[in-house]
Amino acid sequence: MNHPHPGLPYPAKLAKKTLRIVALGGLGEIGRNMTVFEYEGRLLIVDCGVLFPGDDQPGIDLILPDFSYLKDRMNDIEAIFLTHGHEDHIGAVPYLLRERSDIRIIGSQLTLAFVAPKLKERRMSAPMTQVKAGQIEKVGPFTLEFVTVNHSIPDSLAVAIKTPAGVILHTGDFKMDKMPLDGKVTDLETFARLGKEGVDLFLVDSTNADVPGLTVAEKDIYPALKEAIAKTPRRVVITSFASHVHRIQQVLNAAQEANRKVAYVGRSMIRNMKLAEDLGYLKVPTGLVVDYKDIDSFGDKIVLICTGSQGEPLAALSRIANGDHEIMVGKGDTVVLASSLIPGNEKSVYRVINELTRFGAHVVHKGNAMVHVSGHASAGELLHCYEVVKPKNVLPVHGEWRHMRANADLAMQSGLSEHNVVIAENGITIDVADGHADISGSIPCGYVYVDGQSVGEITESSLKDRRILGDEGFISVVVVIDSQSGKIVAGPDIHARGFTEDKTLFDDVKGDIEKALSKAVAGGFNGTHQLSQVVRKTIGSWVGEEHRRKPMIIPLVVEV
Repeated sequence: MNHPHPGLPYPAKLAKKTLRIVALGGLGEIGRNMTVFEYEGRLLIVDCGVLFPGDDQPGIDLILPDFSYLKDRMNDIEAIFLTHGHEDHIGAVPYLLRERSDIRIIGSQLTLAFVAPKLKERRMSAPMTQVKAGQIEKVGPFTLEFVTVNHSIPDSLAVAIKTPAGVILHTGDFKMDKMPLDGKVTDLETFARLGKEGVDLFLVDSTNADVPGLTVAEKDIYPALKEAIAKTPRRVVITSFASHVHRIQQVLNAAQEANRKVAYVGRSMIRNMKLAEDLGYLKVPTGLVVDYKDIDSFGDKIVLICTGSQGEPLAALSRIANGDHEIMVGKGDTVVLASSLIPGNEKSVYRVINELTRFGAHVVHKGNAMVHVSGHASAGELLHCYEVVKPKNVLPVHGEWRHMRANADLAMQSGLSEHNVVIAENGITIDVADGHADISGSIPCGYVYVDGQSVGEITESSLKDRRILGDEGFISVVVVIDSQSGKIVAGPDIHARGFTEDKTLFDDVKGDIEKALSKAVAGGFNGTHQLSQVVRKTIGSWVGEEHRRKPMIIPLVVEV
């Protein structure tokens, strides 16, 4: 088994008849999926998604793949192929198009329909090519064949990428639901045919690789949804991803059966469900869905569908939980979180559940009822997939390290040798030629943070400062010294936020600062920067030893 190595060099120039693969996101994490394929100087990108920030990334709105590898090669990009319409696969497309606006975008009907409004909002346009399963598309030196896969959003596609260097099969996100709502199962016949023709490298969704058995079918959650809606005496609020068309379909069906009206809450939910309905992916009985502004006309006989299942602070459900939304919940209401809990969001989600419960609402979630099933293949399905495709080499993708490792183990259980399973991280380059897939180097690849209107300006150092401010508070110290004598003429004045309200607490350390500055001046220290560091060190040592805290310290020494 190949492992990434921190000492890997920058990869050598790509040899002839060799295909290079590098992930700029999606390996070792759940989100911001983006993989670049290079052959004969031309580039194909598969997916371009975002990652949602965790609690340790305060103030950050989104995290993007690192495009710096592509910065000087924008004109080499032939196209972006998008496997499906989830944010972690399409959300970063507008940011990449800021670098070059005419990159061709390839995807299924629904996927492109979800991308188009994102571009329109930013006054962007890019050439789009709509494709469907079974279609073959020539893209520069790459020949693409699209394959139906089943996932938690309709119109998902896997892709076979064919070049003279070899054939790559990329599953995208998928599972093997045998009875999906739209009747479109993962096309294992085509997988098998591609396997017989020879798959040199198989890129496989790892998200559920450590879950034994088979993933439960989407339709199996209907009884729990139906019960939650039918038994609720007052209003029902259901939260889901705004792209989960199948889940929303089940909510619509259950609401109709309970003789309730439905209203969508939130711009993305309204927009996506309108698109899905217009394109025929969502079947909406006439008169079932009503405008949100009219919901009071229907009293308690209403189901509200909104976003916010991950505790996102600005989403409708979080605002409802904060009492900061015109929708108020209380005793007799039911709130259903019909979605998974993405690792890292636990605190935010449980805070929302607690607040809703405090208001008196009954909260139904995956932990107490089967109101969610995964959209990703579990271990049993992955094993079956390996047996069907019989790839020469495997690269687990889309998952944290534990998921990719479990997926690699499954590949080896299916008969692949350790040498033919590659576990890589973002930025690791893999070269494919003559039926082999080998790590060839690494490129710089980090996080790119979106913070309000800024993209890429927030650094890890900035985030560290935010974390210190949030966790430990800050202390500022102002001292005025005579520029000729070096004697203190005013201060130290000490102010703190998030540390203590007792201003007399600092009386003890003021004397230490005065002594330290006098000693430093006597020892030949001069200049306000050097003396500021003396102040920082003195109060930093005091606060660490006496209070076991590490606040941000802002010293300011002024000469007069």
